[in-house]
Amino acid sequence: MSYRLKGVVRLVLMGWLTAIVITTAYLAGFATQQISEIEARQASAQPRAGETTTFDLFWEAWDILRHNFYGPLPNSEEMVRGAIRGVIDTLNDPYTAYAGPAEARLFEESLNGNFEGIGATVEKRDGQIVIVAPLPNTPAERAGLRTGDIILAVDGEPLLDADLWQAVAKIRGPRGTRVTLTVLRPGQSEPFEVTIQRERIEIPVVESRIIRENGAVIAYIKLFRFSNNAPRRFRSELRQLLSENPQGVILDLRDNPGGYLHVAVQIASEFIGEGLILTERGKNEEREHPAQPGGLLTGQNALPLAVLVNRGSASASEIVAGAIQDHHRGVLIGETTFGKGSVQISHDLSDGSNLRVTTARWFTPNGRQIHELGLEPDIAVPRTDEQIDAGVDPQLDRAIQYLLEQIQSD
Repeated sequence: MSYRLKGVVRLVLMGWLTAIVITTAYLAGFATQQISEIEARQASAQPRAGETTTFDLFWEAWDILRHNFYGPLPNSEEMVRGAIRGVIDTLNDPYTAYAGPAEARLFEESLNGNFEGIGATVEKRDGQIVIVAPLPNTPAERAGLRTGDIILAVDGEPLLDADLWQAVAKIRGPRGTRVTLTVLRPGQSEPFEVTIQRERIEIPVVESRIIRENGAVIAYIKLFRFSNNAPRRFRSELRQLLSENPQGVILDLRDNPGGYLHVAVQIASEFIGEGLILTERGKNEEREHPAQPGGLLTGQNALPLAVLVNRGSASASEIVAGAIQDHHRGVLIGETTFGKGSVQISHDLSDGSNLRVTTARWFTPNGRQIHELGLEPDIAVPRTDEQIDAGVDPQLDRAIQYLLEQIQSD
């Protein structure tokens, strides 16, 4: 049985690894970019020279199973999907992944920005389903889920062998229904259970406000995700903030799991007037992504800038933060970021399933490789779970302090 690729349709930053289990599946993490420059291409059903014998071995094994296995056998579609997953497992790359039609639909729904589920960004790390961050004002946040929590089971069913999207499918569900998660928290020896009622989740894009402190006016803007409409919304919010004549700006990228690559370039270009934003290095080629002209906070309008980051700042967030840091455009305040420095291309297959393949690593303007390392903040400020629960934000406080120092020194 052969399946044709409908085409290469997306360039993915978060990869298949991060999902919003709104459960959303927002490479994530959410997490793709439409790419017109990549031609749609078709998969060949013909084996290459020397592969025929290898695939004869597969059919030999399948024939033995078909005649001797005592239980029910999978149908041909299930067999092919299982074989694809088996091949992917040999790559030892958590970001290269296959999703069946139902799982692929979850991903497509996630891109729309509203879902029914619990509202937490998850990823698969070292074979485990891990919370990257609960989304604000969601059942996951109200239930006390935290960054780093490991989901061991859903409704008593272990997730040990589940891939990310199989786990997402189990956690998501109609609003009003309940799901029980078995969770292991880092630093604790015993897991605990939490029952969460699913809701309709709408992922915000951006929020902003003016902070007035010691006579200074500071613009605060938080970006939740790098979605297609983020540049327009972000620029609109910036214009409103600038009408208040701020003297400094805080860009909050905490718990932002990423999004479209071209959106990351556009957002970074609001602060960086020229030069590189990032470089992609693939198997056979290298591509540079320069800043786009016309940023609202570039040139003479380049106000002092503080960028808030934490362990939930991933992928596109790290592109923006890394570019700002390398260009000395602002300072990073908070915690070491997630460390997602690879790029995936997403292929829609003819049966509605999806194959996502890691094709490149990306590097900061100075050539730094952040994959599995993350970005170190210029000013390290931890924020404990107790502070989060109490609504205390030392990272934001430190950003305000930094900007006040910059404003007073001018």
